Amino acid sequence: MALTLRNGYLEMLRTCWRLQARHVKIPILNQMGLLCPAIARHRSSQSKLPSSYVPPTSLSRPLWPEVSYISSDEEERQHKVVLENVNTLLAKEDYGRLFAVVHFASRQWKVTNEDLILIENHIDAECGDKIRLEKVLLVGGEEFTLIGRPLLGRDLVRVEATVIEKTESWSKVHMRFWKRHRYQKKRIIVQPQTVLRINTIEVAPRLT
Repeated sequence: MALTLRNGYLEMLRTCWRLQARHVKIPILNQMGLLCPAIARHRSSQSKLPSSYVPPTSLSRPLWPEVSYISSDEEERQHKVVLENVNTLLAKEDYGRLFAVVHFASRQWKVTNEDLILIENHIDAECGDKIRLEKVLLVGGEEFTLIGRPLLGRDLVRVEATVIEKTESWSKVHMRFWKRHRYQKKRIIVQPQTVLRINTIEVAPRLT
């Protein structure tokens, strides 16, 4: 038994010395006092790092680039520059074809002039009547876009449309069947529909 323990201990020491020759740190040799003092001093001098050193890992540094925050004065200056550029485009009417995102009949529509939209609902307006879409979320042109929070003001944007047609959808069959129970139920669904044509999208001549 003692011979077996001695052989195992010697084999462990040989393995540790081989790993030390390959510059692999083994804490057990330092605890046992079997590491050469010269090698220990050399490796300790190489491994000295400042106390405030933090390795660059995903925990110490985020994966995304750091965001540089600007001061309130710089942000106000940039806002004034953008506002002046948009007012210049509005004064010259050099904004191209306008588009808007409107909220109507529980849906959002991206529209521009002369667009047709089909609404799966009935509205209280007759064919040929002009209506105004007041819930405008966004309006923009070629060089600028105005985004509401959540809506744009009524004095800022005006979107008008005309009721072209009021009709019904084609018949949809909704069938329920329960096999081996002699149960079946058939329901025909007809949905009212309204077709609108977008007439104009107008923006105020100047932003404040």
